[in-house]
Amino acid sequence: MISKALLASLGLSLTLTIALETGFFLLIGKRNKKDLLLLLLVNVITNPVVVLSFWLAVLYMDWNKYIILVLLELFAVLIEGYYYKKYGISFRRPYIFSLCANMFSFWAGELIQLLLW
Repeated sequence: MISKALLASLGLSLTLTIALETGFFLLIGKRNKKDLLLLLLVNVITNPVVVLSFWLAVLYMDWNKYIILVLLELFAVLIEGYYYKKYGISFRRPYIFSLCANMFSFWAGELIQLLLW
């Protein structure tokens, strides 16, 4: 059974990721509503999987957590980039967009955690 704390953590992570990546989307001048919806959908698909997989791997595998983090983030970038390429309208370089959006949200999230803790 999934605990309420875990669900809250997953929900907070997804909410922050969507807010930050939407901000990045708008910040770089993208305005296509279908592409914004695509951004929301790919994050709903990838973010909970990456976050949950990270914590499970850290708890149950004897790997360096930074290696796990890089591998999972790479997974997210590739999956999201694939969907941006296949279904996006205004993504000229979908994998670069995915990499930059993920880096933006990751580092902004790290900064938020640093400031709050």
